[in-house]
This record gives sequence, structure tokens and C-alpha cells, in this order.
Amino acid sequence: MKNRHTTKVMLLLVLLSFGTLIHLSWNNKEEGPDTDWFPFVPENTPDSGVIGMKSWLDAPAGKYGFVQMEKEQLVFENGKPIKFWGTNLNGSNAFPSREDAAKFTDFLSKYGVNAVRFHKFTWNATDPMHSTIPHPKKFERLDYFHARLKEAGIYYGWSAIYGHRVLPGDSSGLLAYQEVKNLTYPWSHLNGSTSSLVNFAPDLQALSIALTVNMLNRTNPHTGLRYADDPALAFVEFQNEDNIFWSAIERSLEQAPTYRALLCRQFSQWLLAKYGSLEQLENAWGPGTIPASESLDSGNIYPQPNHAIFSREYEAALANGQPLPVHLLDKMRFLYEQQVAYYRKFEQAVRETGYKGVIVGSCWQAGSGSSHLYNLHADYLVGMIDRHNYFGGGAGGHQLATGAVKSASMLKNPGSGLLSTGLQQVVDRPFSFSEWMSLVPNQWTAEAAPLLAIYGMGLQGWDASFSFAVDIPRFSPFLESAHHGVYNATSPLHLGLYPALARMVYRGDVRESPVLGSRKVHLPSLETELPAFVERVAQGHDDKGFSGSLSPSSLAVGKIPLEFTALPERRQLPDLSPFLDSLSRSLISVTGELSWNVDRGYFSVNTPGSKGLVGFLPDSARTLGRWTVQSPNEFAVILLTSLQAGKSLDQADSLLLTTVARARNTGMVYSDSGDELEAIGTSPLLLEPVDLNLGLPVGEHFDLCILDHDGRVTDARFAVTEGRLELRGSQTKSLYYLLLRR
Repeated sequence: MKNRHTTKVMLLLVLLSFGTLIHLSWNNKEEGPDTDWFPFVPENTPDSGVIGMKSWLDAPAGKYGFVQMEKEQLVFENGKPIKFWGTNLNGSNAFPSREDAAKFTDFLSKYGVNAVRFHKFTWNATDPMHSTIPHPKKFERLDYFHARLKEAGIYYGWSAIYGHRVLPGDSSGLLAYQEVKNLTYPWSHLNGSTSSLVNFAPDLQALSIALTVNMLNRTNPHTGLRYADDPALAFVEFQNEDNIFWSAIERSLEQAPTYRALLCRQFSQWLLAKYGSLEQLENAWGPGTIPASESLDSGNIYPQPNHAIFSREYEAALANGQPLPVHLLDKMRFLYEQQVAYYRKFEQAVRETGYKGVIVGSCWQAGSGSSHLYNLHADYLVGMIDRHNYFGGGAGGHQLATGAVKSASMLKNPGSGLLSTGLQQVVDRPFSFSEWMSLVPNQWTAEAAPLLAIYGMGLQGWDASFSFAVDIPRFSPFLESAHHGVYNATSPLHLGLYPALARMVYRGDVRESPVLGSRKVHLPSLETELPAFVERVAQGHDDKGFSGSLSPSSLAVGKIPLEFTALPERRQLPDLSPFLDSLSRSLISVTGELSWNVDRGYFSVNTPGSKGLVGFLPDSARTLGRWTVQSPNEFAVILLTSLQAGKSLDQADSLLLTTVARARNTGMVYSDSGDELEAIGTSPLLLEPVDLNLGLPVGEHFDLCILDHDGRVTDARFAVTEGRLELRGSQTKSLYYLLLRR
């Protein structure tokens, strides 16, 4: 809470007349997690309670036909639009027992998840000798799970291949089986796989294609449908986090000389077809550009498939006001064409099975500037644009550990972090964010899901979101995931917000921005010149930041996507200065529903269906339509939303009030600055209470019910008759409240 103070003991509810100024009294006692923070102790019951969303899922999945692309939207075959607010299930979680399949389905249904991205689940689920043949017994579990999800109205997508691991039965069809089998990477889970090399090697491509085709041709005995004929299969992704520009390919090529020779031969043939002779090539590239050990005659000219090289040279060209060297332009174009050829081959094979759903090429980055745009266009050609990003974390990397904390908040820098991923949205393609999470021990992780639901899925019109990840069919008893480290979707600061956020997404509470302008890309021009605008991608490992000619803060105002054009076009980007309210220091969305305070670091949402504040809250009350909201918390998420599908806050009989702030393990200790984690702590998980003053619409009367941590009504029910209520989270020990209109 603000100034690390805590309130004096107050009555559970103070009923005051509307308009009365409320003065909160504070003492000087130092706040600590063990004073008024309370344990989060859900029973994890499948009972719907007040918050449950099973009835919001339009079961069974697939009833309106396949999910398809219609320009920038996802729609069913009957034309009905759809947005997916989903999550990831990984590895062995794709093959649960029937009991656990039922638990996962009930858990996800209750919290409004309408789609699951099944991720990297084929590593240990194929025939022991042949990597392209699904293992019947293991896939029977997947079949049953899919059928349960389908019955509940939950769609599924396949991200099956993340480094296709070769097996002995594959050897006869490969150029150099042992080279691939012996490959090692900095990431051990990719060892012995076709990762990176697959983007140019036809023999390795055949493995990924064959496995995917065999899976699509498999008949699910529990639905009676081949997967290719199952409209609940929303999308098929060719490969996870891979492309021909990925710098890891150079490490692979060092260990796989047969495949390096293949790539060099392909490039040399491409150069010969373009230039016709070594003389013409040298004239174009300039003297001394081709290493002495390489030549067209030998067919061994190396295309340097490494986005770090292309990004470095792009920045140098920008700084010097010079074009990129011709040899780099040729190398990028060649690599792009190789990527497109692979994806087109894969696309044809998938379509020949009869599958009519959405296709995703991949979801990975390729540096800045031209290589980035080439990679994006390769994905664009075959389907939906899909990307990944992460934010926060600390010294432990994938696991929670003491040490340095990445303590920044995305709300302090509008458009930064996760939301900046949306700068890759393209004007006539759906946009999916299929892996994301704000990672602990960052203390502001509760900001992430509202930010993406409201600004991403709402204002920017994204079509699909899949948080990373759910690994158990219940809430984690720790700040971190019980089995999945810092990637914890099963947190009250994340999934606990879904009863409000999923309703907002499905009801379309936040109006989508019109296209205010676009950054135009004429792809053939990249063969000879720099892009007409600056595009930068700063990448750590999984965390990325996007910037350039268009500020990421534009994402707080409206849509300015990329646009691939048939002819060169140069247009100025729109002037967004009218949307900065200099008095309130806020970025106002073009729809007028959202306001992002750039000084304090919070945003407000004010729509007919939902209202709220998210972030580092103002000292004074905020008026949101007929409601006012004020909280003494330094940081909080406060969301008020209609519980009814077709009704606004003014019309609904029942409203859900959701309040969360920070969370810590019992005994968890941060440094005073918050930049160091000194002790991890253990269960139970403790929640910081949110204190709240809510001004109700004039003349309206409500009853207030305090809900338990599973969203069920408790015996605590109070009449609110005078237009304002004051809640003390340290007293209610809840994050959910029900308002019933009388």
C-alpha cells in the first residue's frame, strides 16, 4: 500500500451518503506481508459459484464450423466472429489420465478459457523408432482429452513441433542422420532435433510434414472424426519459435557439415540464377566480399543465416545514412525465399488432408529491420500472425531464486513490454499472442492480464491470447508454479482475474480502434534498400521489446498496423499528439474508453459493460461514468463488470467486483528497493488486501455479498442503501465481491 502504511481497524462496511468525502486515517506502523496480508486458500472446487463461466462457452466446440481467417478477423465458417482467450498446456500435460482430463476441463471452463494451445507434446509421444508415427496408446489419452474439451466448448490448437527429434527409423531418409542426432544446443531440450536446419533442408522438412499429416489423418475414437475434419481444432502451427534467420542455426551448421554444404550449394545456385556469372556477382557485391575459400564454381558461398549480423548491419546503415551492402540484401532475400518455400510445401500438405482451419507458420523473431520484415511476411503468406513475449523475472531465470529482480512495471512506460508485441500486427491478418506471461518475482504481475485483455484484445483488436502456462488443474499454492517455475498462469493474480477479463473479451466491452494509419512495406523494395521506416526488436532470451519510427505508446491510442503493399507507398504516420491530455498527463484511446496516466503509471477503463483501474493508483477518486473508484493502495487491479452476457452495468442485476494487488509466499522477503529477492518463502500464498471506496450510481440500491476464494457466496451479505461503500480487504480477506441490484 502507499507509503508502506496500513490502515487502522475499521468496520467491515461503512455506509455513507453518495458524495460524502471519505478521509482515510493511517498510522505509522510499517507494513509487512505477515501483518494484514491474508492466505489465498481456494478449495479448487469445480462448482461454478458466482464467477463460473461454463455457460459462456458455446458448446460444443466446432458447432459453427471451422475457424478461418477473414481479413483481420477469426470467424467460423458460418461467418460468426470468435476471439480466443486461452492458455497453454505443455508436454505430458497433453496426455492426462481421464480423471485429470476431467479436472483440467472443469478448471478451465470455470475460469472462462475457451481455447488451449497444446505445446511441444510430440517429443515422447511417437513410435519409439519412427518420429513421424503417433504412438497409439499415448495419443488415445490426447484423443480423450480433446473430446472432453470439445464437449465443454473449449477449442484446441496444435503447437506440436518444437525441435523435431530424430529417431533411428528416420535414418534412411536423411542426408546425415548421425549429424542431426548428435546436435547440441545451449538449450538441451533441442538436442538431437531438426531445429533451425529444417528451414532449408528438404529431408528434415519431410519429417515435420509427415508427423503433422499423420496426426491430422488420425481418427479420434471419442469424436469419430479425423482431426483434419474436426472443427474444434482451431489452428495448426508448423513450428514453435524457429525460422531460418534464427542465430542458433550457425551453431547447428558448425556441427552438421553435410547440411552446411547443402545450404551453401542452395545459395550458390540462387546467386548463379540471379547474376549469371561470377563476374556479375563480384560487380554487384564489390571486391573482396566473397571469402577466398568460397566460390560459385565450388558451390560453397555461405549466406550467414544469423539475424544478429543483419541487425547489426541494419543499425550501422541507419547510423551512417548508407544502404545495406548488396551481399547482405541478397542473403536475406535468399533466406526468405527458402523459408517461404518450406512453408508453402507444408501448407499444401496440410490442406491436402482436408483441414480447413487456421495455419500458423511460426511465432519467432528475426532481429530488426529487413530480416524482421522478411520473417514476418513469410508467416503472413501462410496464415495468422502469431508471436511470443515475456516480461519480468529475476536471477533464477526459469525458476524462482534469490537475487536480482527485474522490478519494472509495464504501466510506467506505455506500450512497453508485452503490449509492444502488437507492433507486429498486420492490417489484413488476425493476430495471436500464443505465449506470454509477466514473470515472478516481479511484484507487479497482476498488471499483465488486464493490460492484454483491455488494450490488446480490446482496443487493438487482437484475436487470440494463450497465456503460458497451466500445468495443474487448480491454483498453485505458491507464487511460482508448483511444477513450472516462474511461468505460472495458475495464480490468483492471473487466472483469478479471468472471470472478469474473459467476460470483457467475449462480450466485446472494449471497442476496437479503427485503423488510424499503417506502416507500409513494399517487400520487393527490400531487395535494394532499407525499409521506409525504422523497426527495432531488442531481444534478451524470451523477453523482447519493440520500437522504431512508431512509438510503442501508440498502442495506448489506437491501431497503426503494418501493411504489405503491392506498390511502393510512402505516407507519414498519423499525428497522435491530440490524444495526449496534457492536463491529466494521460494517453486517451481514440475510442475515449481508455485512459493511461503516463506519470503515475495506471490506466482506467470506462465502458458500458466494465469499469476499473489498473496500476499505481491516483490519490483522488476517479469518476467512471456513474461510478467513482478510490483506493489507498499504491498498486492494485480493481475491475467492476457485468456478470450477464447481454447486459451492461446499468442493466445487469448482478455485478462482479474483483480486487487484487501483490502476492508473496509466506516468509518471502524483498529488499527495501524491491530490486533483490532475499528469501523465497513457502506456502501458503499471501495476498495483499485491497481497500476500496466505491461510489454507486445516484438513486441505485445494491446488496453486497462477499465471495470466497472459489467465487462462491458466503454468509456475509450487506445492504448498501446510501450510495457508497467502503471495503477493507484485510477484513474481508477476499478478492471477489458480488453486487446485486435491488
